[in-house]
Amino acid sequence: MYAILISHTGGPEVLQLLELPDPRPAAGQLLVKVHAAGVNFIDVYLREGRYPSPLPFTPGREASGTVEAVGEGVAGFAVGDRVVWDGGRGAYAELACASASECVKVPEGIDLDTAAALLTQGLTAHYLSHDTYAIQPGDTVLVHAGAGGVGLLLTQMAKLLGAKVITTVSTEEKAELSRGAGADFVTNYVTESFADRVLEITEGKGLPVVYDSVGKTTFEDSLKCLRPRGVMVLYGASSGAVPAMDPIRLMSGSLYLTRPTVKDYVATHADLERRASDLFRWVAEGKLNVRIGHRYPLAEAPQAHIDLAGRKTTGKVLLLP
Repeated sequence: MYAILISHTGGPEVLQLLELPDPRPAAGQLLVKVHAAGVNFIDVYLREGRYPSPLPFTPGREASGTVEAVGEGVAGFAVGDRVVWDGGRGAYAELACASASECVKVPEGIDLDTAAALLTQGLTAHYLSHDTYAIQPGDTVLVHAGAGGVGLLLTQMAKLLGAKVITTVSTEEKAELSRGAGADFVTNYVTESFADRVLEITEGKGLPVVYDSVGKTTFEDSLKCLRPRGVMVLYGASSGAVPAMDPIRLMSGSLYLTRPTVKDYVATHADLERRASDLFRWVAEGKLNVRIGHRYPLAEAPQAHIDLAGRKTTGKVLLLP
């Protein structure tokens, strides 16, 4: 099979397309013929070495495909099942082994491209909006990177929960996409102060929550957007890591700061099934639109990383083996 292999960390050029032996499923695993692999910022962080990982490895934690073989001890899955998963490594490949505990079956009526585009970012948007800060009807919330994969899904979920949504974007094209997802207010943080705009919209009261995946360039002003006892949800760092800060900063309003990760909100297979079931149902009912902004052949994985990290993409980025 062909797969992407990282032998040493670094820039996009370390993503090498090589012919490797076909993998075999271990106990508890499924061997899956990959239909589409999702490209996520965590893949970039692992490639750079920002998140340490044993070398060499094939990146990619999210993919959809068809089960080719079932490992020992696996129940509930069979050859020919259409599945999607989030977790582990190895999705940037023609064949991948996935833990059965991280897989869910793709319902009839949901195509495999949509499934691959939905799971990781959909799970993220789900736990952010329902648990990290449980959005209440009438809330006004701020979603940074409103035209990104998570941003578009999070905006739609916030609207389903009865909130008003402010988003930030960097171009007019992205602003249109964000409005299309239901954003009530869209601000271009390149040309205007989003903090000033938030305070204008809320008449100086501030927000109960800010969802920030950008990090370095937005963090300081995001704190200014919060009302007393507001929640700063930092779930990514596309512009770079946030500088070290003294927690005493949070005294200005008794603010909360959290850095959530999906593994703590999808700790069991039951958690995965519950959240994935909501996502698939909303898509089937037309309540959740999944935007696939970019598709790349597997050999163009380096360019996919360049475009994602350069914030040139909108919606979901997929690799097609």
